Amino acid sequence: MSKKIYVGNLSYDATETKVKEMFEEYGTVESVAWITDRDTGRFRGFAFVEMEESSANAAIKSLNNQLVDGRELRVNEAKPREDNRRGGGSNNRNKGYNNNRW
Repeated sequence: MSKKIYVGNLSYDATETKVKEMFEEYGTVESVAWITDRDTGRFRGFAFVEMEESSANAAIKSLNNQLVDGRELRVNEAKPREDNRRGGGSNNRNKGYNNNRW
C-alpha cells in the first residue's frame, strides 16, 4: 500500500529531481507532485511524494527536521485536503470576508 508524504519548507531552488533522489534512498518513489503557483508558475516550496508505506515511514523518520539547502525540512504523512470550495469561511482570496453573506 502506498503512502503520500508532505515535504515542506523546501528551498525555492530545489528541483523535482533532487527531491525524488533524496527519497529514493529509502525506497521506490511512485510519484512526486511538484506544487507551483497557478498564476505565476513559481514553485511554492512544498511537494508531495508517494511511496510504499514502510519506505515512506523510514523516509519521514529520517528526513523530518533535516537541514537541506539551509532549510529545515518538514516531512510527514500528508493529510487529506479539505474542500474549501463550498464557502462559509474566510480565506486569503476574499480578504477575510465571507462573500456568501452579501
